Amino acid sequence: MRIGLFDSGIGGFSVLKKVIELCPDNSFIYLADTARLPYGVKTNNEIKKIAEEISSWFSYQKIDAFLVACNTTNAIALDVLKNNLDVPVFDLIGSAASTIKESRVGVLATPSTVKNKAYTNAILDIKPKTFVIEQPCPDFVPMIEMDNINSDEITDVANGYLQPLLKQKIHSLILGCSHYPLITPLLTEILPSGVKLIDPAEALSLKLKLFMDSKTSNFSKRRKSVDLKFYVTSNLENFPNKAKHWLDVFPEVNLVSLQKKGWVS
Repeated sequence: MRIGLFDSGIGGFSVLKKVIELCPDNSFIYLADTARLPYGVKTNNEIKKIAEEISSWFSYQKIDAFLVACNTTNAIALDVLKNNLDVPVFDLIGSAASTIKESRVGVLATPSTVKNKAYTNAILDIKPKTFVIEQPCPDFVPMIEMDNINSDEITDVANGYLQPLLKQKIHSLILGCSHYPLITPLLTEILPSGVKLIDPAEALSLKLKLFMDSKTSNFSKRRKSVDLKFYVTSNLENFPNKAKHWLDVFPEVNLVSLQKKGWVS
């Protein structure tokens, strides 16, 4: 299968890694809209416009399935992506919400995701009696993109974000931005051992695998190894090093313009 996924930057690597682990031997197209990073502080209208451009670009890539590896776009413009693509669309928020068993749930997410109460609404639709508290984390994405993840500064920031959730005695914590699993060791160190950490990419990967298993007859020609193609909208020279660091691959990366209807610039 040929699978497309996108994020504003490297956050989607956490999704890509999980999907490759569960669904290997496929072809993946990863788009990083680095020119407009970060998404998490943009308006709803801006995110919807971005979603239109991204879905238009992917419509030219002959994909068989599409993964929304960006929680902010998932929260605001999932309908835009689904309407513009004629392939199955798998999202992080709905996937994670369907797995929640705990009665008190915390969510770390971008300001835009929190403002739209995307996780709260998705969880309450399934489990109406669940207590959900969402915490905006505006500083995480810039710090992770700059690889500032082992400093005292990010530790202090993380402690500040987590304290309001811990005061509410949460039982589980959803990493509601695909960048955040990249700092799982830091969060695990701060969290009490009784708090379950939830990466939405795990539930999304399982949904994709179930879909693939149901379509084996249609996609009978399996690849012998994973095939990765990377595209960015800016900062072409830095991206291969980031992929090497997080994914242990040093790929060729192509620069694209999302206004050129799918053609590599």
